[in-house]
Amino acid sequence: MMRVTLNRPWLSCDLGQEMQVLSWAINRPGFAMARRILWREVRNADLPETLDVRDWLATELARTGAGDAIAFLTSRDVTRYHQAVQTVGDCRADCVATVGLSNAERVGQRVLRPHAVWGTINIAVRLDRGLSQTGLIEAISIAAEARTAAIMDADLRLPGGRVTGTGTDCLAIAAPPGRDDYAGLHTEIGEALGAAVYRATRAGAAAWLGDPPKLTGDESNG
Repeated sequence: MMRVTLNRPWLSCDLGQEMQVLSWAINRPGFAMARRILWREVRNADLPETLDVRDWLATELARTGAGDAIAFLTSRDVTRYHQAVQTVGDCRADCVATVGLSNAERVGQRVLRPHAVWGTINIAVRLDRGLSQTGLIEAISIAAEARTAAIMDADLRLPGGRVTGTGTDCLAIAAPPGRDDYAGLHTEIGEALGAAVYRATRAGAAAWLGDPPKLTGDESNG
């Protein structure tokens, strides 16, 4: 089970134990062992274009004693997070997502936007089934597929077609170390993972589209 704690500007997901995590997060990307996945909400004024973002975030994490955490940055109001849990057989997937679509993209295309209107989708998933590193790689691909399906079903459009994500999306998948190399769509863990990510992301997209943020000044751009 994943325990979520909100202390704005931080959102914390406690995995309950140290797990292997695969992500391309700003802090501790790649394969890492960690117990926490964190979000740090930021505003435009926090991140001037000349700033070394990794160093800034490392300093912020150190201040809270969380330098060992996997950490995202988001301009989405972290109180607007969405959570979903799915169990299939004896496999459970817990997902937390924040969804902002102000720099929405369609895969294979690019829309050039000013830095001030960048948003992001950040997704953290905890699996209770032990996976090898190979299995974790497949799991993150399933999470990405579920994210994309949810965003496409939200039906936000660009001139080239339906939006498939944003230019700054990040996913983190956590699981106990194990021997299972597979987490695809035909597996129980793949089904549970896909359903949890889809539901949390779809809810987040619906919330953002129902109340899209302002894109000027130092508003939280999501």
